Amino acid sequence: MARKQGSHSEITGPRVREAAQRLIARHGYAAVSMRQIAAEVGVQAGALYLYTPDKQTMLFDLMKDHLTELLAAWDEVVLPEGAIPRLEAFVRFHIRFHLARPEAVVIAYMEMRNLEPENHRAIEALRHGYEDRLEKILIEGQGAGDFQIPDTRLAAMALLSMLNGIPGWFREDGRLSRGRVERIYWNMIRRAVGA
Repeated sequence: MARKQGSHSEITGPRVREAAQRLIARHGYAAVSMRQIAAEVGVQAGALYLYTPDKQTMLFDLMKDHLTELLAAWDEVVLPEGAIPRLEAFVRFHIRFHLARPEAVVIAYMEMRNLEPENHRAIEALRHGYEDRLEKILIEGQGAGDFQIPDTRLAAMALLSMLNGIPGWFREDGRLSRGRVERIYWNMIRRAVGA
C-alpha cells in the first residue's frame, strides 16, 4: 500500500506510537484496534504495518521502552549515603518520573495480562530489575537497623503499588501540588518501613 502523501516515517512513526499509547491507556489493549489507531493518526490501517508488524509488538514496544527508560533514568541518579536518604531519593524519583508519563504507567502496569508468554517474560524481567533496585535499598536499611521490615521483597512490592497509583488520580490543577504529594508519600513510606 502506498504511503499517504505528506507522510514521513520520522513524523508518522512517533505519531503512531503516541496514538497507540493514548488509546490503549484510555480504553485498554483489547478494546483498541489497529484501525482505530490508524484513524487517530490519519492514515490507512495498512500503513501502520510500515511501523510495527502487529498490535502485540506495538504493546510490547511501548512497555519495553517505558521500563528501559525508567531503569536508565534511575541508574543515572547520584544516590546519597545511607538507606533512608536513598529510599527518599527513590520515592521522589519514582513520583516525578511517573507523573510525567501517566499513559505509559497505565500500560506498563495494567496490560501485562495481554502480553504473549515470551513478551510477558521479557517485560517481567525489566520490572523485576526495577523492583530489585528498590529492594536493595530496603535490604541495606534493614541490615543497618534503619528499617523494620518483616519481608523486604513484599515491602518493595507494596511500596511500588502505593506509588504507581499516583498518576491515576493526580491532577496538576488539583488541591495538592507535586511537591506536596512527594512530601506526603515520603512521610507515609518512611513510617511504613519503620524509619
